[in-house]
Amino acid sequence: MYLKKIKKTKLKVYSQKKILFSSVITLGLLLPSNVVPQPLIINPKFSNTNTYSKKSFITAAVEKTGPSVVTIETQKIVKKRKVPQDSQIFSDPFFEKFFGLDLPKNTQQRIEQSQGSGFIFQDGLVMTNAHVVNGSDKVFVGLTNGKKIKGKVIGQDIFTDLAVLKIEGEGPWPKAKLGDSSKIKVGDWAIAVGNPFGLENTVTLGIISNLKRNVTQLGIYDKKFELIQTDAAINPGNSGGPLLNSKGEVIGINTLIRSGPGAGLSFAIPINKAKKIAFQLINNGKVIHPMIGISLIEDSNFERNNNSVKVGYVVPNSPAQKSGIMVNDIIIKVDNKYIENASDVINQINENGINKRINILLKRKNKFISLNVIPTDITNIRNK
Repeated sequence: MYLKKIKKTKLKVYSQKKILFSSVITLGLLLPSNVVPQPLIINPKFSNTNTYSKKSFITAAVEKTGPSVVTIETQKIVKKRKVPQDSQIFSDPFFEKFFGLDLPKNTQQRIEQSQGSGFIFQDGLVMTNAHVVNGSDKVFVGLTNGKKIKGKVIGQDIFTDLAVLKIEGEGPWPKAKLGDSSKIKVGDWAIAVGNPFGLENTVTLGIISNLKRNVTQLGIYDKKFELIQTDAAINPGNSGGPLLNSKGEVIGINTLIRSGPGAGLSFAIPINKAKKIAFQLINNGKVIHPMIGISLIEDSNFERNNNSVKVGYVVPNSPAQKSGIMVNDIIIKVDNKYIENASDVINQINENGINKRINILLKRKNKFISLNVIPTDITNIRNK
């Protein structure tokens, strides 16, 4: 009897524990635990637009100027004479003229196509690189709305690598806002925009790495301008596209790429320089480049912590030679400007213009010599 009572008591306790354990499990399912993270409560009034309402300055800049960026497609007709494969030697004009050979006169035509970028800066006018359109027979301008319109080269300048195109038809046209390249500083943001391979508004970001980069330092001697250096990647086909500041204003025109071990260097023509060239092309169809006919060498003296600019070459029959300038002369002053680098010489001669005397102070060995030189247009020097 006593044993039965004990068993009933244990059974009752066990039943109570079982009920209590079940209740704990139930409560665990219904009530959140302090260990488990609280679920995110989503406000149905909160929209995805609000989540991304704050645009980056890059997005705002591209939205501002992107519509003005165009794709430039060029076509060039190349003629090739048909000659028998076994008579290659007779295709030489020398042999044809010397031996009086009557070679086949039929020519085979093919069309070379290439692409570049540009941007609309005035109503119906596009700024781009000269090398994008140089030698082309047909030019087409592709807009961001998908339209492709015929374009006409109204002027190009190989020395500054700039060209201006006229779009056929009537606008309105989306225009880029031109900035002031004299106000940019090393470390400022740089946004490169272009249409490489026809891919609309490809954007890369970087900073201004250097200013007033002399292209002769890059081994380029047939161009006449200083460049903005940036680490924003300029891809093939980006040539002629705009380089923007953080406000979306055009501060340069993408023009050169120089690759090196581990990194690439990108360069752009300052927009202030480009504007001057563009307006000369629009008004005159060509650009005047004052020159005296010398090449310059920058010589750095690390012990004295100074730079000097000396004459590396004098063009025969040039204004420089006629005035008495010689190789290895050190240029001290041009007009009223003391010279620190080659760019100072170029800028002073440019500001002086052509057919007007300019005074140059030289140091030759231990003597100072003052000479008057009359700059002329570069085409006059090249034709001699």
